[in-house]
Amino acid sequence: MLSLNEFSEIWAVDFEYKSPDGERPEPHCMVARELITGRLIRLWKDEFGLMPPFPIDKTALFVAYAANAELNCFRVLGWPMPERILDLYVEFRRYRNKARKKGSPPVKYGLLSALAFFGLDHIGTVEKTEMRDLAIRGGPFTPQEKADLIDYCQSDVDALWRLLPVMAPNLDRYALLRGRYMAAVSAIEHNGVPIDVERLDLLRNNWDHIKDRLIAEVDAEYHCFEGRVFKRKWFEGYLQRKGISWPRHESGCLDLSDETFSSMASIHPCLQPLYALRSALSKLRLSKLAVGKDGRNRATLFPFQSCTGRNQPSNSQFIFGPHVWLRGLIKPDPGCGLAYVDWSQQEVGIAAALSKDPAMLDAYRSGDIYLSFAKRAGALPPDAERGDEHTEAVRELYKQCILGVQYGMSPFGLAGRIKRGGDVGTFHVIARSLLRAHHEIFEQFWRWSQAAVDCATQFQALSTTFGWSIRIDDESNTRSLQNFPMQAGGAEMLRLACCLATERGIEVCAPVHDALLIHAPLDRLEDDIRTTRAAMAEASRIVLRGFELGTEVKDYRYPGHYMDEKRGRKMWDKVWSLIGDQDVVPQKEAA
Repeated sequence: MLSLNEFSEIWAVDFEYKSPDGERPEPHCMVARELITGRLIRLWKDEFGLMPPFPIDKTALFVAYAANAELNCFRVLGWPMPERILDLYVEFRRYRNKARKKGSPPVKYGLLSALAFFGLDHIGTVEKTEMRDLAIRGGPFTPQEKADLIDYCQSDVDALWRLLPVMAPNLDRYALLRGRYMAAVSAIEHNGVPIDVERLDLLRNNWDHIKDRLIAEVDAEYHCFEGRVFKRKWFEGYLQRKGISWPRHESGCLDLSDETFSSMASIHPCLQPLYALRSALSKLRLSKLAVGKDGRNRATLFPFQSCTGRNQPSNSQFIFGPHVWLRGLIKPDPGCGLAYVDWSQQEVGIAAALSKDPAMLDAYRSGDIYLSFAKRAGALPPDAERGDEHTEAVRELYKQCILGVQYGMSPFGLAGRIKRGGDVGTFHVIARSLLRAHHEIFEQFWRWSQAAVDCATQFQALSTTFGWSIRIDDESNTRSLQNFPMQAGGAEMLRLACCLATERGIEVCAPVHDALLIHAPLDRLEDDIRTTRAAMAEASRIVLRGFELGTEVKDYRYPGHYMDEKRGRKMWDKVWSLIGDQDVVPQKEAA
């Protein structure tokens, strides 16, 4: 457990600030209270100094609620980071973390919700909303508005003063590590992702004009649209012609959710353009993409938002939210480069390390666990190498099996993933054969996986290496329990890598599931890539108790753009061919 007695001072801190979309915050005022002596500090923005007005070394504890917001203000003011950070939002989120049943209302984790949960007094929601709106509006403020705003700021600090004692018994020794990550989050949000603003403006000005042209261009291959309306029956006919087995709801209707469409498009590349089109038409709101005046995309990462502890930034504000083709807008600054550094087959590597399955560990170390699995199963000769059509087709089958196992996929579900025309029954037999081979070859993994589920069911909880936990009840999905150690372990690894990289001076622009996007001057890019890879390797060794995951790198140098060649290039080129067409509204006319 975390002992608060080890700190000579404990400071609860809150800022009120204005933060326009895409911009760094503009602090209005700050209130801080020392929780042992009750000492109070109230500062308006013209009173901010060059350093925080309280100690921030390891003898003092910095306490906040969603600390990345306060630490973003620190960075704008040029203040150094506190060495010891406790975020009561993160700890309340962890305390109440539970796998939410699909369709159930979301649990609220705001400060008012935390106070209400523990039966503590708090200001009304209406009053809080009014004060937030005042802060967002910004100055100039009347004397009364200044007084009201700083009093409101103090009310949040006093709420932390009441909240900390009741939460203290549930704080584990890893709470400070989670607080450390919030400092890394503030660095990443402060940096933002560099965007080609000129191209973004062209897209915004012409998007409505080219939608119909885009539908006509893409749908020529599928014949699924009537005007701008996607016709389910027509799409079903396309699937039948292509022999693609598609997941369905219990009602028998096709499951056309974005998650399912994305998954099926990754299995069947022929669907990528259609998925990109549907995603663009339904979700793309270019006006909401949060880009500041400096050309950086900044969106709150919403750390620890998912039950596995992953970030969940807004899909409309964050450049990595919409379909992958739009990521072509990411462009390094002049004289700089970007690098996308991701762990190789991260979740499979985590499964191998946690289960200590010798066959799975060897297969991961081979550099291509999917190819190794196919060889071990006797589907490919020991000397088979990637490149020829047969090897690639077999490898894909065994890849889908490994990925499906991570989510507890049934033979029927796997059959749907691997079906490429032909009889459904035939692919069901193949799926059963693949799963049987997985059970036989990776026997220890299956014993570990079942033991983990049994243990979770018995003790009503699952936890990661560094204490991120999830509560279990009778409604919990066994498949989600099977995957939790890999998903949550991956999130934990990413958090630690963000800490190590930012603390070593790397300009991390974004964490993306199992990867970091970094930015650096060209003369330093290679060194920063090495530093980032070393940080990610170290994070994997720490989380996996000595086992190291490999990383892969793709770099993009000015004037080049970021691009996902496999999933995004075709749609990107198609959009820009239409914008370059003389029938498209020019930028000057649209302005």
